Amino acid sequence: MKEYCGLVGIYGHPEAARLAYLGLYALQHRGQESAGIISWDGHEVRAERGMGLVAEVFTEGQLDRLAGDVALGHVRYSTAGDSSLNEAQPLVVRYSGGFMAVGHNGNIVNALEIRAHLVEEGSIFQSTSDSEVIVHLIARSRQKSFADRIVDALSKIRGAYSLLFLKDDELIAIRDPYGFRPLVLGKLADSSWVIVSETCALDLIEARLVRELDPGEMLIINRQGIVSHKPFASQPQRFCVFEYIYFARPDSVLGGRSVHAIRKELGRQLARETKVEADLVIAVPDSGTSAALGFAEESGIAYDLGLIRNRYVGRTFIEPRQSIRHFGVKVKLNAVKDVLCGKRVIIIDDSLVRATTSRKIVKMIRAAGATQVHLRIASPPMRYPCYYGIDTPTRRELIASTHSVEEICRYITSDSLAYLSIAGMKKAIDPAADPKEEENICLACFTGDYPISFPGEEIMQSARYRE
Repeated sequence: MKEYCGLVGIYGHPEAARLAYLGLYALQHRGQESAGIISWDGHEVRAERGMGLVAEVFTEGQLDRLAGDVALGHVRYSTAGDSSLNEAQPLVVRYSGGFMAVGHNGNIVNALEIRAHLVEEGSIFQSTSDSEVIVHLIARSRQKSFADRIVDALSKIRGAYSLLFLKDDELIAIRDPYGFRPLVLGKLADSSWVIVSETCALDLIEARLVRELDPGEMLIINRQGIVSHKPFASQPQRFCVFEYIYFARPDSVLGGRSVHAIRKELGRQLARETKVEADLVIAVPDSGTSAALGFAEESGIAYDLGLIRNRYVGRTFIEPRQSIRHFGVKVKLNAVKDVLCGKRVIIIDDSLVRATTSRKIVKMIRAAGATQVHLRIASPPMRYPCYYGIDTPTRRELIASTHSVEEICRYITSDSLAYLSIAGMKKAIDPAADPKEEENICLACFTGDYPISFPGEEIMQSARYRE
């Protein structure tokens, strides 16, 4: 199961669970389906998990029950598979070595194959999560130490993973050898250690950023301190480009650079490549806002708030019945007529997937009185699905894989449509990079060049993977 998630680990703080709770708040954009926190007080492991947002899952009483100075937190947005409490993380299991808890962000591309083999040998699964496959492999390992069991298990899998494990007095953080997903180390003023998916969570709990974990790195935190290992064969780094484009919060820092600054540069580069005469630049909020600001600055065209987002509509919004379905987008976004009326408008969005929402937005802006509507996308055409933990449809559902730019423009009824080039995107993300050298980001969704092999598309689009 592909899982786009947020992780928080706290070690050595008397209010570990409450700090994890705050950290999950900062990472809520990485998962709104379920949330969970595991704590350890030196004698007993405690777990609280539930479906929904962080504020909906945890009560004051539940946080009081999560005693101890070590905690592991997880927010989850499943991109395929089941949606139930059985899938909520962190997972906690008991095996011959005691207990272990795990939180996972990513996707194991050979999980179905391993799972089938384990089931044949008698293993029983409680969920469809890839994380449970990892747990079984650890429990079956013949290695002596828990860290060595983890390495043994991960040597058998392929895919993207940022992982947090809790076992007795040890908190272990691991990033896959390609470094697809982010994972960072922080420290609190009292010398407590923090592991989180993004730096914005460190900001909220007032922790200092120490550094990002390297691809293929394992950090072991215990009462003796912190130790770094690199137990896996080195691989070319392939950080997910969509973390920069869309998924990470704009106030986070990735690769030593502000995500907001990168997105503004994507917008600037888009303006350089796709000039158009217009009166106004607006963003599809919130993911297009930073790029729209950069586009406006570079082009000299005024920026304004032409679309207002209803912030109380989440991923679980229930679509209306067919007879009133056209109201669906208007529940989430509304056009500001006074801003748009009589204007030639440029809309900036971060990406274009199926284009159905873009079509509705263009029509909404025209209905508000815009004389022209030009759509600009701050990333290249998405032609290939992601198999490393990001929610993308099958290839046949990605409009850019089957239609030309001109055909898409006609479908969404805009006056023009243009995308950022791959070269322009790479330059915006890393201006110092040598264009002749191999990039350190994963561009598979744009190029179809997958860093890790995976089962055939027919298998990946089986009942469990169909979106």
